[in-house]
Amino acid sequence: MASRTSDYYKKNPAGKRRRLEQQSAYQQTPKGAAIKKAANKLNRKLGTYGNGDGMDAAHYAGSKTKGRLQKASLNRRSRLKIRRNA
Repeated sequence: MASRTSDYYKKNPAGKRRRLEQQSAYQQTPKGAAIKKAANKLNRKLGTYGNGDGMDAAHYAGSKTKGRLQKASLNRRSRLKIRRNA
């Protein structure tokens, strides 16, 4: 089952294009680039970078250099701005 967000962007290619453009621009800012760099570094350190195991490098709260392996779906869901009550 796909997420509601995934379904939305599959049905709205213009919205998907806007989101990808916004994310691309953000990742080029100093803050966005630093976040991306720290995430990639931890991912390589934990050995999950590009191996297709479905796991992400999840940072410990407040840390940019330490973390643990976590299912990608759970890790990415934890950063939603709007929390669901389900």
